[in-house]
Amino acid sequence: MSPLKIDNNSTIKRLNTIKTMQKQYITLILILLTGFTFSQEIKNDTLKTGEILVVKPYTPKISDAFKIKSNPAMENKGVFEKEKVNYSIFSVPVASTFTPSKGKAKGIIKEPKDRLFENYISAGFGNFTTPLLEVYLHSGDNRYNDFGIFINHHSSKGGIDDILFDDNFSDTKIDAYYKQYDRDFNWQINTGVQRRLYNYYGLPSNTEFNQIFIDNINEEQIYKNVYLGGIIDFEDSFFRGASAELYNFSDDYNSNELRLFAKPTFEFPISTEIINTELTVDLLTGKFKQDYYTTDDIKYSFLNLGINPNFEVLRENLKVNLGAKLYYANDLENKSNEFYAYPNVTASYKIMDDVFILLAGVTGDLVQNTYKDFSTTNPYVSPTLEVFQTDKQYNAFIGAKGKLASNISYNFNVSHTKEKNKPLFIQNRTKTNGLTNVNNAYEAGNSFQVVYDDIKTLGVSGELAVEYSNEFTFGTTINYSNYSLNEQEEAWNLPEIEATLFANYQKNKWLAGVKLFYNGETKDYVIPYGTTYNNGNIVKNDSYIDLNVNAGYIFSDRLTAFAKINNLLSDDYERFVNYKVQPLQVLAGITYKFDF
Repeated sequence: MSPLKIDNNSTIKRLNTIKTMQKQYITLILILLTGFTFSQEIKNDTLKTGEILVVKPYTPKISDAFKIKSNPAMENKGVFEKEKVNYSIFSVPVASTFTPSKGKAKGIIKEPKDRLFENYISAGFGNFTTPLLEVYLHSGDNRYNDFGIFINHHSSKGGIDDILFDDNFSDTKIDAYYKQYDRDFNWQINTGVQRRLYNYYGLPSNTEFNQIFIDNINEEQIYKNVYLGGIIDFEDSFFRGASAELYNFSDDYNSNELRLFAKPTFEFPISTEIINTELTVDLLTGKFKQDYYTTDDIKYSFLNLGINPNFEVLRENLKVNLGAKLYYANDLENKSNEFYAYPNVTASYKIMDDVFILLAGVTGDLVQNTYKDFSTTNPYVSPTLEVFQTDKQYNAFIGAKGKLASNISYNFNVSHTKEKNKPLFIQNRTKTNGLTNVNNAYEAGNSFQVVYDDIKTLGVSGELAVEYSNEFTFGTTINYSNYSLNEQEEAWNLPEIEATLFANYQKNKWLAGVKLFYNGETKDYVIPYGTTYNNGNIVKNDSYIDLNVNAGYIFSDRLTAFAKINNLLSDDYERFVNYKVQPLQVLAGITYKFDF
């Protein structure tokens, strides 16, 4: 087929003629010419080419496509022969102590898992007229919000032999919370109220009190606490969150304590490591109606501002925390201030994987003592206390933890601590000989005050836990402390040795537990009526052992029965001077779980 040749003059005349024709013929001719031109082999010619104006572009259709019917031929096709590869194995024997255990045939039908319920009610009753009640009610959606309430009540009418005052007690607490889950942060609000009732029943045994004196004394002391707090957590922000709490603590003797504690947390990345920083704002103010020996009131107020940066270094077997705690403490009542700095350096190194991990560190802190904390540790303190801060200058320790076997874990620690103004409980001097009336129930040699001293403590502690089987576990803890004091003769009411032995058993629907407590000998300082402080006597509180046992039976995933026996040895030991504990205590009850 000959190539298509176009003359310029004839082309122009032809176009002028075509313009007079109908558009449908123009379109048809252009389509034919375009398809014909692209389907030909174009060769170079000596004619000058012109320009053709296409009115409508070509729009291809699927039917215009064509397929290659045969594979193209490849020139210079090379043929390569396969090389033979020889393999050899360098065999090395490996020692192994692994012994496969015998397999157990499993049934095709799977046992149903225990159902988890969101609410429960637990109620019980025991001797000494001792009711127990716990209620937890919860509702909400874990993706959006959550709220609940917790109620706890435990009381007893008492019944200790050979005491002149009532020894009943009660503890009632109600807590409520609300949580909100958002995309970038979560927040929570907590509120609650607690009421604790105790009696100053620990009268001196070497004093004879007449009935008139007993009848004129109201030995009750009631502690009340109301609090409001909150927590906020951020997901992706250098501001990681904050916690805050405000509480008001008071008693039946017009004592009052108010504390505001807030702790925001920040996180700053540096290279591949992170610095965590906590800020502390601690405001405490309180007052007592009167001093123990005078009618003057006692006031105290402290404002502590602190910062705690921590730089954590993680390596394959090493974990090091490099930090410090810095405080600006202001004694608002005495108009004085002071700056404190403490180390906060800890490290752990895996010497033999989880078998032996070496621990060491040096830490310190500024401890803000409060009337609320004192009354929790010793509910028989008088509402006439001096409240100071404890300067815990350092706590240097070294120890080890790990596993002696797959089911035996241990933790051992040796420490040396230096503290300034460490609080100690000591008995108040009595104001009566048994005949003279007193203005307050706590003035008859049956309450305790707080004294402070600079103390160095050498401590040794150890823990051992054994998981004998899936059903049975047991373990023990022991703590030894040796005190070196500056002014006081003894570390009043602090034991040198404390130990605990525990065991737990659970199989099928039965469960049981045993706890054995040992508390070493303690000492107190007693000042008889009509004598001075220097004429007091050191009194020893004997060491004691307290054995507690609990058991339960699971009727269903909703209903469980339980029983508790405390002080099984029925020892009427004294935790503090003249304060005997209840002997054998038995309590039984049921727990019911449910959903709304």
